Amino acid sequence: MAKKQTASKSGRQYWLFKSEPEAYSITHLVNEPSKTTFWFGVRNYQARNFLRDSIQLGDRVFFYHSNANPMAIVGTAEVVKTGYPDHTAFDPKHQYYDPKSDPESPRWFMVDIRLLQVFPKPVTRDDLKACADLSDMMVIRPGARLSIQPVTAAEWQTVHRLAGVKAV
Repeated sequence: MAKKQTASKSGRQYWLFKSEPEAYSITHLVNEPSKTTFWFGVRNYQARNFLRDSIQLGDRVFFYHSNANPMAIVGTAEVVKTGYPDHTAFDPKHQYYDPKSDPESPRWFMVDIRLLQVFPKPVTRDDLKACADLSDMMVIRPGARLSIQPVTAAEWQTVHRLAGVKAV
């Protein structure tokens, strides 16, 4: 299957980032200084490639609570720093340490994101599945476990409509 086109006419791309709320929720992001954080700990090569090669400054991100009840898109963020080495891979005391990753030739990458909005009404996985316009959205496909996923411009607009907010 070919990679989905994610860029809008302006060149901006759209993504979905998954996080288990117990590990890092949108509330954590709300409480960060400058409402900004680095997105680290991705240990899948396809997702790593998105972080390293594809995600650009100004791209938009859906913040998705995975492994939650309910699983849902809970807000949006903006990429404010493009891919750079994930320093947690070099720290033996960190849970995401990778002894095969080397600062001279890093294996894992991360980006920085800044909160744009928290949805007043989360858009649940069931909401996504029930919307015909989102039938091809990667996050609702069986077995789609990738933690970083491309989203089309049309999907971006549709999810905002379901959330009852203007797309930013």
